[in-house]
Amino acid sequence: MGLLRDTLRELRYYPSAIVGLVIISLLVLFSIYTVIAIPYEEAITLWRGGETVWYRLPRTVPPAWTNLFRSKKLPESLILDSREGAAERTEESLSKGEGKQIRLVYTFNFSYDEFPEDLSLYFYPTYTEKPPFVSVLWVTPDGREIRITDQAVKRGAFRFIQDKKLQRRLRRKVGDFPANVALFADPASTEADEPVPLKGTYRLEVLATTFDQESNLEAELIVYGKVYGIAGTDHLRRDLKVALMWGAPVALAFGLLAAVGTTVTTMIIAAIGVWFSGIVDGIIQRITEVNLMLPLLPILIMIGTFYSRSIWVILGATILFSIFGASIKTYRAIFLQIRESPYIEAARAYGASDFRIIFRYLIPRILPILIPNLVTLIPSFVFLEASLAVLGLGDPILPTWGKLIQDSLSNGALYKGLYYWVLEPSALLMITGLGFAMLGFTLDRVFNPRLREI
Repeated sequence: MGLLRDTLRELRYYPSAIVGLVIISLLVLFSIYTVIAIPYEEAITLWRGGETVWYRLPRTVPPAWTNLFRSKKLPESLILDSREGAAERTEESLSKGEGKQIRLVYTFNFSYDEFPEDLSLYFYPTYTEKPPFVSVLWVTPDGREIRITDQAVKRGAFRFIQDKKLQRRLRRKVGDFPANVALFADPASTEADEPVPLKGTYRLEVLATTFDQESNLEAELIVYGKVYGIAGTDHLRRDLKVALMWGAPVALAFGLLAAVGTTVTTMIIAAIGVWFSGIVDGIIQRITEVNLMLPLLPILIMIGTFYSRSIWVILGATILFSIFGASIKTYRAIFLQIRESPYIEAARAYGASDFRIIFRYLIPRILPILIPNLVTLIPSFVFLEASLAVLGLGDPILPTWGKLIQDSLSNGALYKGLYYWVLEPSALLMITGLGFAMLGFTLDRVFNPRLREI
């Protein structure tokens, strides 16, 4: 505790250390919040659910806050579900009690400078024999009425852009524009082939006729925008916020476990080799020399390709091949000096066992060297995990920052101008590395006074 207290007192005089501590603290708090707000099982379900889970979201759109920097405001998504009371509902029984008419009226205001990406109307009917017959009417702010469809509906979606009958009807009324443009276009602008949205209050009316009193119909109107949320969406309509949030605890856990497992084990092995010397030290040094010639990244790529891409398998392999690294020779040189110290001779004189000397007298002496090395190693392992994911060898289940970058590159995000998809996880990786690097370098100066003059 005394060492920790003295170290914190020293860190007050280094602004870089304070900034690093703030970044790391925020990442830790953010990771804790993520695990609580989106439990592991829920995160996996969301991320692997695809369009069946994210059907309400637009595809590959930037974050909503980018509108703050645009001269023309892009539309945000609009979701109106009659099951949630978002539609004005009226019912009227038909003669002889053979059915009823259900009217759903959706009213919304559109005040954006660009057209929406798409429109869909999801039907949720309940019936015994014959499905309800539905007529859908679109009413613009200037009072124009456009017939959308007349059809019997089963459970499913009516997609405005994909309906060929609607497209032919709109071509006669408005011009050769897709449905998401024709339904919102100002009539005066379509004549010049430069359509602009008509701002105002729109209305969608759904008139359903059922064939028995027990039948019912609910519907959900989705106007897909061109921006969404705080992080945007990907090619599967997934909210990138989930992967950005869960990337933090995965990155910190992988980096911390790998760094602790590597440095602590390396230090113990080096201490054992120095103390027992002879054949034990010789074996450790030969293993180290062989291991130094083995490239870690290609080995991990082979493991991920031919055996398993599980993050725990990759973590175990990373620790295993990093134990006998260059640090073991550094620790060995220090332990050789400590072994000749008078207090070690005193410990041997009063009968201390070998392992008591190793763990009580040798290892504690190099903790000031271990701590800065541990802190600076964490971001290197974070980047290693991200690098494997970018190469397509990341954990297939977990949403991580590296997996986001890999998805973006494989789907042509840079060529399509979807820079947010690449920059968001990249920025978080850089911030993580910066925080640990700033703290680690400062700790090195604190524990090694000779570096303070550099």
